[in-house]
Order: sequence, then C-alpha cells, then structure tokens
Amino acid sequence: MIKPEDRFYSGGQGYFGSRDNPQTETHCNVYIENSVLAQFADYLSPEVRAITVDDDGLLTGVSTNPEEETFFIGYIPFSLCQSLAHCATIYFSQLQELDRLGPGVDLSSYNGQRVAFKFNPLGMPRRIQISWKEINLLSKLPPHPNIVPFDRVVLEDVESRVIGFTTKYISGGTLANANPKRPFRFEWLQQLTQVVDFLNLELGIMPQDIAPRNLLVDPETDKLLLFDFDWAANGKDYLLNGRDDVSSVVFTLYEIITNDTHFTSIPHWDRNIDMVQIIEWPCHHKLDSDVLKFRNFLDEWIATTTDRPMERYLNAPKRLTWPGLPTPPDYSVPYEMGWTKEGETIWQTGARIRRTALEKGQYCCQWQRPPQSRLLKKAKDSMDAVADD
Repeated sequence: MIKPEDRFYSGGQGYFGSRDNPQTETHCNVYIENSVLAQFADYLSPEVRAITVDDDGLLTGVSTNPEEETFFIGYIPFSLCQSLAHCATIYFSQLQELDRLGPGVDLSSYNGQRVAFKFNPLGMPRRIQISWKEINLLSKLPPHPNIVPFDRVVLEDVESRVIGFTTKYISGGTLANANPKRPFRFEWLQQLTQVVDFLNLELGIMPQDIAPRNLLVDPETDKLLLFDFDWAANGKDYLLNGRDDVSSVVFTLYEIITNDTHFTSIPHWDRNIDMVQIIEWPCHHKLDSDVLKFRNFLDEWIATTTDRPMERYLNAPKRLTWPGLPTPPDYSVPYEMGWTKEGETIWQTGARIRRTALEKGQYCCQWQRPPQSRLLKKAKDSMDAVADD
C-alpha cells in the first residue's frame, strides 16, 4: 500500500532542492501539509475540493466550491496514436485492482495475470508529456533480461483513449526495501552496468533515475531488473544536468552497500561521484563478495565511460524514435472565458478545467475511487469470508 502521506501531489509546489529531503525549502511546507491531509482524506466526502486547518493541524473548514476543481486531461484517442498501433491493448474495466503500489501505480490483474498498471491522473502539461514519452519508449524497447517488460496499453472504456499502460509485475519489492541480510550479488552490479551500457550506447536512452527504489530482483530468474522510465532522456530530449546514469549507478551501489541514504537529499545538480568515490564504504549490507571487488569493478567500468561519453550517447546506432504528443481534439472546442467591455463573449481554446469540459459535453475520464483504507478493509473481509468457508 501507499504511505498515507504519499497519496497526494502538490501540483503548484516549488522546491528549492530535493523533493526527497524534508529539510528542503518550499513555498509552503508540503511535507507537513501532506501529513495533515492524510489524517482526514479517508473521512472526507468526494465532493470536498479543499480543506482549511489551523496552526495545530486541526480541521477548521472544508470547501465544495466547484471552481476549486482539477484540470481536464485530454487523453489521446488510441486511433490517433499511430506510434502505439503495434501494441496490445486492454480496457480499464478489464483490470481488477488488487493493491496500490505508489502514486499512479496499481497492482492489477486480468485473466489470472498480475501486472503493474501505471497511469497519470494529473492534468499538468509536463506530466502528460512525460506519460506519452514513457509509454512510447517502453513499448519500443527490445526485450532485455534486465528490464521489466512492457505489457499492454490501457484504454478507457467509453472513447478508447490512452490512459496508461501495464508491465509485468515482479513480486518481492525493490532494492530500497531489501532485507540487508539477503546478500547483494556481484553479478547484479555487472547486470546493472550492462543494461546501462545497452540503453546509453545502443539505444541512446538515459533513464536518469537509477536508484534502489527503481531496481528489482526477479524471484524466478534471480536477475536484476530496471523499471520506471518517466525521467528518461532520448538523445537531447529531456536531458537533465547531473542525472547521468554512470553517477546514478555509483550512488546506487554506495547506498546499497553502506545503507547511507543522505546523498539522496542533495539535488542532482549539486552532487558528483567524487563525493562517494573518495570516501570509505562501511559495509552494512550482506554481500556475496568483498566490498573491494565491487569497487574495483565499478572503477574499471567508469574508466570505460570517460571516452567521449556524450558523443557516443548522442550517436547511438539504434536510437529509438517516436512522434511528439498529438494535440488532444478536445482542446479545439472553444469555451467561454469571459466578456469584453462591450459585453461580447470571449472564446478560448486549449486547456480547461474539468467542469468546463463537462459543460461542453466532453467526456472526462473519472479517476475518483474509494480511499485505499477501504480497499484494505475489502481485502480483509474477503480473507475472513474465505477462512469462514
């Protein structure tokens, strides 16, 4: 299940540093606000749009003002997504929710198969672009033993619009939650560097978010698996300063071996691999080989990446390509934005709030669902019923 405070997203929040660090300065303290909201969310009516609390975090008021509504998301009809035409599809109604793994990620099933269902319910232009990029990237990746495989495109049921995708579900949790007594294997480091070389130098893809939380070990094959490509760069597109994969691998291995996570609180643009390369790595995680063996291999691999790394990345021989995000047809429908001094209606096209879209007769994908606490209760009741039988 999702941590209660992680169920919420601050759409307009500004961070002056890492989002993962509670000490990061923000326009308002989202870390406190999310924790406060988590206390009340399970008990509020679905009609509530906003709450007010006092300095002690006690609820002082709620608002059901429809003006305080989320933006309409113009999901793209599958018929307009030629770059995804080769993909298998499944309708949202065919997925059975089993659990909520994280914000925008469910554990679901269909036809007896368990899958991870990733979706974007946020009406933010950047998030919509990121979702389009990730679904195209994953659907075009050639099969690789160390990448969680893409499964299907998920369509909403009314107008067959693309709302997300599924991947194979790998049980056991990520390396961020791994049992420190379970040995981390030297071959997993080898597999990680191999998949990074494959993505960077063969396909021109840079995941830019390699971390223990995005690594799994397949219990069936005992191989390391990489997942989550929403931060990925394709050539120069979406390339970010300080997020190169070589540095990410170094920080990832350091964190796994030492169990020291404080470097995650440093913004990517303010850290470099020398911070961990020049210090000792006290071992606080069981390994199948000596720490020195891991570090020597890492040093040798880093040395192979220093020869024209950006040139080799940008000139990858099998670069993946896909078209840009199509403009949602819904955005061409004009709506009233106000009036001129002469009393004439001002018409506008483009993005709009959900209420406006509904007034114009446009279909809106509804993401509202019971809170996860009720999902837990439903699962418990089902288990109790089975036990009684």
